[in-house]
Amino acid sequence: MENFRNYYEILGVPREASAEEIKKVYRRLARQYHPDLNPGNKEAEEKFKDIGEAYEVLSDTDKRAEYDQFSRYWKQRGFAGNRSAKGGKSWFNKDRDDKDDDYYSQFTEFGQFIDELLGRSGNKKVRVATENEMNSRAKVAEDEFRPGNTKVSYTVTSRPTRKDIEARLTLPLERAYTGGVERIRLEDGRSLEVNMPPAMVTDQRIRLKGQGIGGGDLYLKITVTPHSFYKLEGADIICQLPITPSEAVLGAPVQVPTLDGRVKMNIPPGVKSGQRLRLANKGYPLEDGSRGDQLLEIQIVIPKEISSRERELYEKIRQIETFNPRADLPI
Repeated sequence: MENFRNYYEILGVPREASAEEIKKVYRRLARQYHPDLNPGNKEAEEKFKDIGEAYEVLSDTDKRAEYDQFSRYWKQRGFAGNRSAKGGKSWFNKDRDDKDDDYYSQFTEFGQFIDELLGRSGNKKVRVATENEMNSRAKVAEDEFRPGNTKVSYTVTSRPTRKDIEARLTLPLERAYTGGVERIRLEDGRSLEVNMPPAMVTDQRIRLKGQGIGGGDLYLKITVTPHSFYKLEGADIICQLPITPSEAVLGAPVQVPTLDGRVKMNIPPGVKSGQRLRLANKGYPLEDGSRGDQLLEIQIVIPKEISSRERELYEKIRQIETFNPRADLPI
């Protein structure tokens, strides 16, 4: 007989074990080998299936009796189809009831007998029991499963279907640039603390392995909000830099904001409004490790109010200045 499974050996109980003993052992083994507690362990998954099938048979008085009867036939030599030439029956027909003999000898494989016993289609594979089935069987309870004396009860259920899911995460530019730990809350109520990579960009997808449904993956789709000062153009960062008229005329060292903090930059004399100055390697990082530049668009700002001393000096400058911006007008 092919594929015969000794359910008593699978559960590790003697043939004369009581229903209560079988139930107790099943609870312990089901918890030990449950797929949710052994993710990715195929051997544990198969063991769990065998345990479930064994318990389904041995926990039912009628099914157990029929299994025991079949097992006795199986032990006889020649049961797996060695039929006598006369009448096509196996050798043990002489000593047993013809009705039982004809019934059990029809099964050439153990799987056929179990499919018939459990009311399954013959081509189905052994599966992990459904939630309703397992809930009706047993709850696994282990004091030592958690630290301390807390007693926790676990319902053995089938694993949900693996499914990838997507969630959106909106970040300000500074957080997208630095990365770091972010706490996110999903629609299913879960709260996750995620260590995000640096230099994230809009529409980038971050994969969180195993955080989806049933062991699937969670994909975070990133959105970087527009910034009030910085503007991204590819890997370059554009910003406007306001300066005074005297700084524009004479040039001056000024403090310039960057994503890495303020840096000192020298404004050249005679700079024009709208002119762009470049801070090399102060832009946004690229995938190859290089960085773009920060481009500073000069904005010469005229003060709305000035002190009397400033007015006096501007008056003197106007009296002595030689520059006439209208001298070259075409008309």
